[in-house]
Amino acid sequence: MSKPVPVPTTDTAHYWQACDGEELLYQRCGDCGHVQFYPRRSCVSCHGANMTWLPSARRGVIHSFTIVHRPPTPSFDDDAPYVVALIDLDEGYRMMMNVVGDDRASSAIGRRVRVVFEERAPGRKVPQAMLEAAP
Repeated sequence: MSKPVPVPTTDTAHYWQACDGEELLYQRCGDCGHVQFYPRRSCVSCHGANMTWLPSARRGVIHSFTIVHRPPTPSFDDDAPYVVALIDLDEGYRMMMNVVGDDRASSAIGRRVRVVFEERAPGRKVPQAMLEAAP
């Protein structure tokens, strides 16, 4: 069984297209400067519609995480146990993603990560986190 593939909406199509090209984008409000993720049509802070897309440096820190031992669907059986984390990106927004890599069991709050991309279907990619080398 294959893993789920994102289904872009009008508001998220630009984001997913960038992910397919291994670029991570986020939004900043041109009116108030608020940074946000997930992609939306308007600013959650001032409700303005002057949203711009910016490229992320793809670096951040683990805010929180959990280790999943019983996957919700058979498509994730081969990954278990796997780590799901809230990542605070350096640009000031938070994303949820899996931590991948052989050292994922070393995940810890405050640990630095970089964003990589996992191909879920031909040409369709999703962002994942990979631990940076421990200090």
